Amino acid sequence: MKDSFDILVVGAGPAGLAAAHAAAQGGTQQVAIVDDNPLAGGQIWRGAPAKQKDQRARQLWHALEDAGNVSILQGTRVLMQTQPGELLVQDARQARTLRYKQLILATGARELLLPFPGWTLPGVTGAGGLQALAKGGYPVQGKRVVVAGTGPLLLAVAATLKERGAIVAAIVEQAAMPALARFAAGLALTPSKAMQAVGLAAGLRGIPYYTNSYVTMARGQAQLLSVQVQRAGDKLDIDCDYLACGYGLLPNTELARALGCEIEQGAVKTDPWQHTSVANVLCAGEGTGVGGVDLALVEGHIAGLAASGHTNEALAYFAARDKWRGFASRLARAFAPRDALRALVQPDTIVCRCEDVCHDELRQQPSWRSAKLHTRCGMGPCQGRICGNATDFLYGWRPDAVRTPISPARAGSIITLELHKET
Repeated sequence: MKDSFDILVVGAGPAGLAAAHAAAQGGTQQVAIVDDNPLAGGQIWRGAPAKQKDQRARQLWHALEDAGNVSILQGTRVLMQTQPGELLVQDARQARTLRYKQLILATGARELLLPFPGWTLPGVTGAGGLQALAKGGYPVQGKRVVVAGTGPLLLAVAATLKERGAIVAAIVEQAAMPALARFAAGLALTPSKAMQAVGLAAGLRGIPYYTNSYVTMARGQAQLLSVQVQRAGDKLDIDCDYLACGYGLLPNTELARALGCEIEQGAVKTDPWQHTSVANVLCAGEGTGVGGVDLALVEGHIAGLAASGHTNEALAYFAARDKWRGFASRLARAFAPRDALRALVQPDTIVCRCEDVCHDELRQQPSWRSAKLHTRCGMGPCQGRICGNATDFLYGWRPDAVRTPISPARAGSIITLELHKET
């Protein structure tokens, strides 16, 4: 089993697969992809690239399978950097150290989940979370679902749930109609996205679509029964079995921060070749800023070519990257969460779900570090990945340094690290 590679890619979503494919061209570089999911594809191509409708997913996957110089390590988590050029990883059986000359981070993004009364009830999930569960076979047939939050992801989630037999009771979009109209007009610059939007809208015809609206409360005792929606100055109650609620995506930057990469406006800062501020470390995809699958693929190609020394070939992708970054900017402006969402939390609303820390305890703290020291907010299993983003939105706190290991590690994996140090 190989442990040393010319180029190591962390993440097997669109950006990671594109980066590995570009880096492997020519057959002279030894490339490896590390991903903590049992199947490649990331969130957008969840369930294996070879099974996707998107032809790009199938083509990339088959090309990587046919390449003789690409190793794919699925179900493998990155724990920490042991020293420059080395990462300690862990799979179901063992821990091992992977060595590399160039590292490409393609760690994707996660949902922004914002607290409101009742958001911890069983039946309340992230929008993308319920979509991922449904794609993985979770039964939603016949279940009444409200899809709420903001962004085009809501339409994709509703479409997935409808395809699997769910009854989508409503789509609740917090953005107002003028912002949506401006965004829709901007789709003329990206015809493929316009066509995708038209197709989604046609498939969701008949489902109530409430704009300038947001969920203020989830009701139920042991299980979600209904949600209350603020709409046009009035309150609307909707019965449902599930609430899929998400307020957009945020870059996963934990590994980049642990490596010392510079972070700017919540994303990994890169140069035109996708190089980060750390030597021999590149970043592509949602980690550099949320922009969707098309931008992720382009950045992945640039990063893979740059890492393998083919910078002239990478230039051919710059114009496409500019186009999709423009789309990303319009997306961010149109669907920025409104200030009113901060006022939803009540004194007894749980903000840190892992440690059951309420808003009343947290609003007395001056900083994220103080909150961790006095309330254990962010100290639970998610290590602040959920509540850290929520407290940033609610209180303007910024997370402190990343602790390693960045993923849950077995005791045996840490012992492996100590033995490595001794030798």
